[in-house]
Amino acid sequence: MKSMVKPQHEARAKIIKAMAHPSRLFIIEELSKHEYCVNELTEMIGADASTVSKHLSVLKNAGLVTMKKGQIPFTIPCAARALWTLSAVWKMSCRPMLNNTMRF
Repeated sequence: MKSMVKPQHEARAKIIKAMAHPSRLFIIEELSKHEYCVNELTEMIGADASTVSKHLSVLKNAGLVTMKKGQIPFTIPCAARALWTLSAVWKMSCRPMLNNTMRF
């Protein structure tokens, strides 16, 4: 049987998996507003530096954040792609569920 999974679906799944943690969603949201280094994000999240570094590593491997060459701050090179993916997931899954459960 031929697989119907396409590379773009695998890429989207990788992004969604990377965003599937409250701290990582927070990091994406904050980095979309301003550049931060690990220490600043650690303080904002209230976790230890190794945990925040791991979250950043997951986001970086998914292409959602990047570190500028020779500099400490992390930035979001493709925030639009991340937000589009999140929006698409919302439209496909969450909204119909909420519409069915929130009827008065």
